[in-house]
Amino acid sequence: TIRPVRRSYYDPSSAPGKGVVWEWENDSGTWTPYDMDVGITIQRAYEKQHPWVDLSAIGFCYVIDFATMGQINRQTQRKRRVRRRLDMVYPLVSGTLPKSQSWPASPGAAAAPPVPACTCPQCLLVMSVKATVSAAGPGTATLQPRKASATPALSSASNAGSPPGAGSGKAARPGLGTLNRSHLQRLAIAQSRVLIASGVPTVPVKNLTGSSPVNPALAGITGILMSAAGLPVCLTRPPKLVLHPPPVSKSEIQSIPGISHTCRKTTKKQAKKGKTPEEVLKKYLQKVRHPPDEDCTICMERLSAPSGYKGPQPAVKPDLVGKLVKCSHVFHLHCLVAMYNNGNKDGSLQCPTCKTIYGVKTGTQPPGKMEYHIIPHALPGHADCKTIRIIYNIPPGVQGPEHPNPGKSFTARGFPRHCYLPDSEKGRKVLRLLLVAWDRRLIFAIGTSSTTGESDTVIWNEIHHKTEFGSNLTGHGYPDINYLDNVLAELAAQGITEESLAQEKD
Repeated sequence: TIRPVRRSYYDPSSAPGKGVVWEWENDSGTWTPYDMDVGITIQRAYEKQHPWVDLSAIGFCYVIDFATMGQINRQTQRKRRVRRRLDMVYPLVSGTLPKSQSWPASPGAAAAPPVPACTCPQCLLVMSVKATVSAAGPGTATLQPRKASATPALSSASNAGSPPGAGSGKAARPGLGTLNRSHLQRLAIAQSRVLIASGVPTVPVKNLTGSSPVNPALAGITGILMSAAGLPVCLTRPPKLVLHPPPVSKSEIQSIPGISHTCRKTTKKQAKKGKTPEEVLKKYLQKVRHPPDEDCTICMERLSAPSGYKGPQPAVKPDLVGKLVKCSHVFHLHCLVAMYNNGNKDGSLQCPTCKTIYGVKTGTQPPGKMEYHIIPHALPGHADCKTIRIIYNIPPGVQGPEHPNPGKSFTARGFPRHCYLPDSEKGRKVLRLLLVAWDRRLIFAIGTSSTTGESDTVIWNEIHHKTEFGSNLTGHGYPDINYLDNVLAELAAQGITEESLAQEKD
């Protein structure tokens, strides 16, 4: 997959230039940094000693109050703590980046080694490094990327210490220069820990003959990162991410018994249910005449006092209190109406305390198409059955009123997305429930990608899928003995169970 990248430059007098980071406290009590542009706006107002700053001008319905160091939602009046950190300095570099070089580095450098039996980029890299180490002596290892075949790990390691926006002039691919072996190993181990923590698989290296492990200092950056993980994989048979099955002809594709059609589309937002929010909520609430001595977890005011909600006033008294009938959690009616108006207004309600769902929850998934059928291949760990393939396709478009930024365009990266289930009894059950989730627009949403950081893009919506067909190097493939049970639990958390299947038939 090829994706565009970019680097951003910030004025030294701005928040990132000074190492200032603004953060807000989320529901779990941990701190989340604001997007860079938001942090710059907040810092600018803070330095001008303004008492507060309204972020609606840049598309956010929040006010930052510097006196209380709080964030106030203009619609719900909910308050969150904010803080300003000075210990997140973005390092600066001086001078120019070295010019990119190809192999060999200079006319006097060692000639390229003979091509080994295996010609994969990994083996070629190791042999090249071995030749250079032999020429330079036992104490050093000179590593430089090739023009066309340098591996991503090599490029990443060479830039590990440079921030976005550092340097000047043409974009160059810096070499690692001459590093001693212990430094090289320390660098690789540190980089491996970062990769492992982020979920990127790393695998170790064996000698080309298979007789003994390769010394990490001889294996190149890719090999070092692989070696640090501790799992033996021979260099002559490099690990492969098998994202897709072998090609399948149309005649080999079968429909799924018991499931009608092979394609499902979503277009417009589902119709609203209930005439007014008050009428909708009335079905799920009991009035509380004597409120308990505790806070409303929406407005954070005492339940015995009027609601702290200051937005558009609903047609209920601010001191009325209601209890949700299933979970028995208690809130101001004002606050529940405000929360309902701030959501999909689809006739459902989800308790903000325990996430119990009342009614039928729907989402904000943009229009698209879901295809599903059987292909004649088996998944690892499910050799006794064929495979259900699901293909999701969502095109880019313009956000509607239910999305984060109505009227603004959104991107849809990585589509069509192929996902896989075993064609077993439980696999078909998961598929039937996924079809309900698709119809209720709960599989995808529009938001900020946790992988790329891109905002206003289509993202997964808390229902995990297996997108890797014949391996599980990324954790998104098989075998995974717990996956089907886990995804059933995730669907249930969205209000989708076997009872939902009966509701859909009705």
